[in-house]
Amino acid sequence: MQRFKLRSFITALALLAICSVSFAQSVNLEEQKWIHGSADCSVNTDDPIQIVQYNSNTWILRQNKCTHFEAPFMYLFLGKEKALLTDTGATKEQEKFPLYKTVRRLIDNWDKEHNTSMELVVLHTHNHGDHKAADAQFNGKARTTVVGLQPEEVASFFYINNWPDENVTVDLGGRKLDIIPIPGHQESSVAVYDRNTQIMLTGDTFYPGRLYVADWASFRSSISKLVAFAADNPIKYILGNHIEMSVNDGKDYPMGSKYHPQEQKLPLYLTDLKELHEALNKIGDTPKRDIHDKFIIFPVR
Repeated sequence: MQRFKLRSFITALALLAICSVSFAQSVNLEEQKWIHGSADCSVNTDDPIQIVQYNSNTWILRQNKCTHFEAPFMYLFLGKEKALLTDTGATKEQEKFPLYKTVRRLIDNWDKEHNTSMELVVLHTHNHGDHKAADAQFNGKARTTVVGLQPEEVASFFYINNWPDENVTVDLGGRKLDIIPIPGHQESSVAVYDRNTQIMLTGDTFYPGRLYVADWASFRSSISKLVAFAADNPIKYILGNHIEMSVNDGKDYPMGSKYHPQEQKLPLYLTDLKELHEALNKIGDTPKRDIHDKFIIFPVR
């Protein structure tokens, strides 16, 4: 009887351990501190890539501002069969910015722990240099596919028949992501919604910074599309690719700055998206620069 009780207790502990891994506590992104460069980059000692494990199968990576002032964020989602990485950062050279090795290590550790052989898909939130610079590190690597950069290439890869009006769902194996075309900042722009975490990635279309709008009509339409999507899908965080705003409402850091000592928090929320949507509707058809506490609408044409 004692042996049976001991065995049952050990089994219960084992099950608890498994559950603790599968349902690991998510990081509170409102409190998360990010590397933010240095006033003198010659003395900066931060890693070239900051790695934050959001939960058991989601990672957020940030490039060191002293390697490139844009300091983009990249996101890695793991399912049971595939992994999806969004963007490859702003620096090409592996010795300065070892993105492939970093991502591969995370996936290899997962494969070892779960006895899997994960395929990696690299998707770009849009076709700008600071989000595709390290593509060459991934090209030609085993079990790795880098999605093309043009709208037709993105549409073809994800079987989007009606770009940009159609959304599609991608299954990584027990983990579904929605791919949502949102041109306006750039014609290949997409948002990614993870149903598991209820995180929406919006690239450079929406983030705490200067929202550069290349196509005003398309941008307005895309923001309306995201608001409509949010009506049917719960959103915990909206995460973009940069932080350019300071903690002082409406105040951004200058372009090219490699030191952001008091950055705005990374996550935005549905209320912020609705604020953007309402502002665009109020401005109307004629592009206009408009300053808000957490973002700046910034037409470039």
